[in-house]
Amino acid sequence: MLTPLHFPTLLAALALTAAAPLSQAQSTNAKVPGNPPATQPTRENLSIDLGGGMTLDFVRIDPGSFTMGSNKSREWDEKPAHLVTITKPFYLAKYEVTQEQWEKVMGGNPSIFKGARNPVDGVSWTDCQSFMAKLMEKVPGRTFRLPTEAEWEYACRAGSNDDYCYGEGEDSLAEYAWYRDNSGKTTHPVGAKRPNAWGLYDMHGNVWEWCVDWHGGYPTVAVNDPQGASGRVVYRVYRGGDCGHGASYCRAAYRYYYEASAYDFRVGLRLVLGPVP
Repeated sequence: MLTPLHFPTLLAALALTAAAPLSQAQSTNAKVPGNPPATQPTRENLSIDLGGGMTLDFVRIDPGSFTMGSNKSREWDEKPAHLVTITKPFYLAKYEVTQEQWEKVMGGNPSIFKGARNPVDGVSWTDCQSFMAKLMEKVPGRTFRLPTEAEWEYACRAGSNDDYCYGEGEDSLAEYAWYRDNSGKTTHPVGAKRPNAWGLYDMHGNVWEWCVDWHGGYPTVAVNDPQGASGRVVYRVYRGGDCGHGASYCRAAYRYYYEASAYDFRVGLRLVLGPVP
């Protein structure tokens, strides 16, 4: 039986246990030190006016740490799971860039699956650079970029270390994503499904989303603000799954990649607004 005399010793032991760093094996697909809460503090988000009642809406993502990748996956490039710390806040778009937004900036719509509020598709990584350059001309004083792969996965997980933002298993995926089993293999208007815990929509499914990074293997140690592979690399990364693939492709850790100048008819983008004021 515990008596009051036991309490100081018990509290000290608990404090030491909580403070002890996790080993690589322990940290794999488990909560990590500094992991942000599943729901971040309510903040004033930002909207950028494109004219004609059209806006780009952004959610502030605060710094924190998470386990990137997955050791339980069969995909070689999801391993090893490793601790990543995002050291600075950033604003990530609440929605994928829509066809009406793309057309407003570029004057045309390359998408295969037409719909003003559907995500733009059929754009290459290089096309995205042109879009952002023209967008910055249209909105002076603002900068736009693609998220890093680490920023993307951190925001997608929204505090979860499971396969999906809501937890494990595919049973609830249809509440959050348009994917092969419920989409009719076509895109759908953004924001029609449930958001993740940080208020981001369609992080799973609908269209793949380009990241800024080159594709390569993961580090074996903890890192801060990783920027992707360097050296003689060929492919850029995109994330999130799409309306034509199965649930496993929509996992937070899943990675796909393609040549920067090539395009796929189910690939689009989500923007980062910077710098944070």
